[in-house]
Amino acid sequence: METSTMLASFPVWRRAALALAATAAFGVQAQTVPELQALAAKEQPQLMKTLQQLVEIESGSSDRQGLDRIAGLIAQRLRELGGQVQLIDPDTTIASPTSDAGDGPAKVGQIVRASFKGGSANGKRVMLIAHMDTVYQRGGLKQQPFRIDGNHAYGLGIADDKQGVATILHVLAMLKAVGFKDYAEITVLINGDEEIGSPGSNALITRLGGEHDAVLSFEGGGGPTTPDTVRLATSGIASVDLKVKGRSSHAGAAPEKGVNALYEMAHQIMQTRDLSDPKNGKHLNWTMAKAGSVRNAIPDRAEANGDARADRVADFDGMEAELRKRIQNKLLPESEVTLSFDRRRPPLQATEASRALAAKAKALADEQKLELVVRDRPTGGGTDAAYAALATKAPVIEGLGVRGYGAHSSDSEFVVIDAIAPKLVLVTRLLMAIGSGKAP
Repeated sequence: METSTMLASFPVWRRAALALAATAAFGVQAQTVPELQALAAKEQPQLMKTLQQLVEIESGSSDRQGLDRIAGLIAQRLRELGGQVQLIDPDTTIASPTSDAGDGPAKVGQIVRASFKGGSANGKRVMLIAHMDTVYQRGGLKQQPFRIDGNHAYGLGIADDKQGVATILHVLAMLKAVGFKDYAEITVLINGDEEIGSPGSNALITRLGGEHDAVLSFEGGGGPTTPDTVRLATSGIASVDLKVKGRSSHAGAAPEKGVNALYEMAHQIMQTRDLSDPKNGKHLNWTMAKAGSVRNAIPDRAEANGDARADRVADFDGMEAELRKRIQNKLLPESEVTLSFDRRRPPLQATEASRALAAKAKALADEQKLELVVRDRPTGGGTDAAYAALATKAPVIEGLGVRGYGAHSSDSEFVVIDAIAPKLVLVTRLLMAIGSGKAP
């Protein structure tokens, strides 16, 4: 049978795959949608294997052993793809270890940084970021091992954010397969402390963000039943600590001689409960409180902790000022009330540059018949994309990972399997457009 006749008998996807392999072998850059879709279909099973490897390494933010293991695996994979790789130990010791969700480690995990040099002096520099740490404690893998159920792949940290790590690795594999080098540099940064506010990596993320022409962040790209979504804005996060000092006394024999710190704390919480303004992205929620040590003594100390969210830095300024003003109004004049307002993660705000790049992503998605929604208002979550945007006017886009559900849950975290290949195609094409200067 003649070669042309034999090829004609193959299905379309197989012909595209063979054409892609041939062009890659000769160093020609294949850029058509069918070619990349065929490659993504072949890449998806490999990405699933990567996901299983990542999920089966427990890497909670305080688990240095697990974080070192997963950092080593990621570094190895990046080297195999041709990257110049560094393992960076921030050597950050936190005097009062706290996180966005509670207590954090005394020493944070490593950072994996890789550089891929392109072949174009006039090309663009792009940074890809994701995180390898999770909110889970060691031992959770036994209760929720990696498993596939229908169109869902389950595992601890699989949606937040091991899918992001896997997506970056396999997008780079696709670029390598098609021989695309029309960029100046692609930098990959995977940190191990995102879930605790990135205390050891945020300065590096900010500095590198300012040195690149675009930053793509790979947190999840939408829910299981919604369209793929990219975000141009995320919320800022702050913690509020309210402390009250009173005077102890016998609760039965002489309660009047005490100054009840619990009463004062309750008063302060009630008079600050109206500072949220959801329509404008401002939220203050008191979430933890403690007072006293025994039932039969007037408590001399009390403490409350709150979670604050805002869309703009100026909103944090106003919230803190109002809190400090209100605590001057005390229920018990003899009590002492102090407040600390710790800004953990800045907000990411949409810019014209990010809107322009998102519009390009939307156009590319339309070409491959992938529904893509662009959101330029935060929905309450905060990410490292905000740090990347602090020192740059370049576009920063969040949500280029795979759709999923159940982040921070112990029994239902999953990614949507049939969302993987379309996202690989989209991100690969977006990187091609940015790197070669064909995107804003």
